[in-house]
Amino acid sequence: MSISLTKGSRINLSKESPSLKQASIGLGWDTNTTDTGAAFDLDASVFMLNANSKIPSEKYLVFYNNLTSPDNSTTYLGDNLSGEGDGDDETIQVDLNKVDASVQEMVFIVTIHEAEQRRQNFGQVRNSYIRIYNQENGQEIAKYELEEDFSRETAIEFGRLYKKDNEWRFQAVGSGYNSGLQSFVDKYV
Repeated sequence: MSISLTKGSRINLSKESPSLKQASIGLGWDTNTTDTGAAFDLDASVFMLNANSKIPSEKYLVFYNNLTSPDNSTTYLGDNLSGEGDGDDETIQVDLNKVDASVQEMVFIVTIHEAEQRRQNFGQVRNSYIRIYNQENGQEIAKYELEEDFSRETAIEFGRLYKKDNEWRFQAVGSGYNSGLQSFVDKYV
């Protein structure tokens, strides 16, 4: 049975799903009809951080221009350019046993591509969520549905997967930012 998370809540994945080795992180959303004249393109990214909250190298930013981490643990399955259809819009797969020992945390960010030029923000997006499921059997472990109205924000930190006491845990974050992908690169490099 899946755990429904609220903003700020945390779960211990090692306890909730002891056999979890291959985790999939699904991100989903729907866009409202707008008069901006431009289609929405939301992009998921994962920053794989060391103990100093920095990426060990630029290859530890996994996103549409770098689909796999250098340790082959984390793979971005592709960019959904429209958000059309049901279910997850973008998925990131993580082999927890392959994650480099220097990586202590993974931050999952969703940004709106060219948000400023297209005059778009997360107030025009609805039904946003992040979920974690066991890739081997498809069983959903936890899901966090963002309920806030991010009327000005163009980027959202959905959640964090992190190690504590040698166990993998997840925190639902749901923090909005008025920035693009580059601001997170600047923060974590």
